[in-house]
Amino acid sequence: MSRFKLRIDGPAGKIETVIDDPGPDRKGLALIAHPHPLHGGSLENKVVKTIGDTLFDLGYVAVRPNFRGVGQSEGEYDQGQGEVQDMLAVHEFVSARYPGMPLILAGFSFGAYVQTVVSERLHPKHLLLVGPAVNMFHMGEAPPHTIVIHGEHDEVAPTEAARDWAARHGFVFAVVRDTDHFFHKKLSELKEHILQLCPC
Repeated sequence: MSRFKLRIDGPAGKIETVIDDPGPDRKGLALIAHPHPLHGGSLENKVVKTIGDTLFDLGYVAVRPNFRGVGQSEGEYDQGQGEVQDMLAVHEFVSARYPGMPLILAGFSFGAYVQTVVSERLHPKHLLLVGPAVNMFHMGEAPPHTIVIHGEHDEVAPTEAARDWAARHGFVFAVVRDTDHFFHKKLSELKEHILQLCPC
């Protein structure tokens, strides 16, 4: 088991990335996208870290990049388009180092939107969307095996909007009770939902 902090070459410059590798018994790759760069989103976001830690516990190499303009990543915010390219660049880098491994894409809020678009290119084994901001962004064509987890009292991305979107596409949808967009005081429940729902 090991942790690496790298600066991966991307289309707008270096992409700061943290990789948690469980070791030789690893099951696959998990690429995790953080919330909106202009609203404090980063790879250190507590929800993103919870997703990463949970997938790591399940045996996946957990990869958390900072989008362009965040932390030590170079470039500037690009309305989601450049951020999709950032994720594709990180995937190209890590998949070359862990070849032939199943892929999970996961994202929180804005990061969930980005990952729906990325999934159109990479066709992951699983797509995990936490608090997807379906009211703010035009979501990509997520695959049928998508899992959506939402806070019951989400004040940023209304729960009913996410529920309706998930129902229209036949996605698994789960609610973490008595919490907000950032799963305040409910991160352990979020982890349990991921463990129960993700067929990893």
